[in-house]
Amino acid sequence: MNNQEEKNTTLTHLDKEGNPSMVDVGEKNITTRVAVAQSIVEFPLEVAQTIQTQDNLTKKGSIFQTAIIAGIMGTKKTSELIPLCHPLPLDKCNIEIEWTSDTELIIKSTAKVTSKTGVEMEALTGATVAALTIYDMCKALSQDIVIKETKLFHKSGGKTDFNR
Repeated sequence: MNNQEEKNTTLTHLDKEGNPSMVDVGEKNITTRVAVAQSIVEFPLEVAQTIQTQDNLTKKGSIFQTAIIAGIMGTKKTSELIPLCHPLPLDKCNIEIEWTSDTELIIKSTAKVTSKTGVEMEALTGATVAALTIYDMCKALSQDIVIKETKLFHKSGGKTDFNR
């Protein structure tokens, strides 16, 4: 079995006995690592139109600005939310939100660190928390808002790079 096949069949967060274990990154090289993830939020047409005509404002405040702050906070707190993630000294995290159609918006989360381990989970958490915040701020208008998809688009700087 070659190294790539072994990597794809081995769960890294389990020890030899099958118990949960934090990955030992002590021997890894410090490199600059970047990850980009996105979440898609879909609204009923009348809800999307209401939000857009009100310039993304609700009684709770600016939807996008609040979601951006929440996404950044989620990125920074990933290791507190996901038990086996390493706490990371992030160099940068960024959340961008834009309408891509009359009823859909995309949240793009970028995380960067100079470290021994990657930031995929941080980017995914940032996008997810921003999407949940948008849902929370808009749920009074409808419960038919759908967080459709969260996925990793890019990672670089570690042993393997990834681009979708």
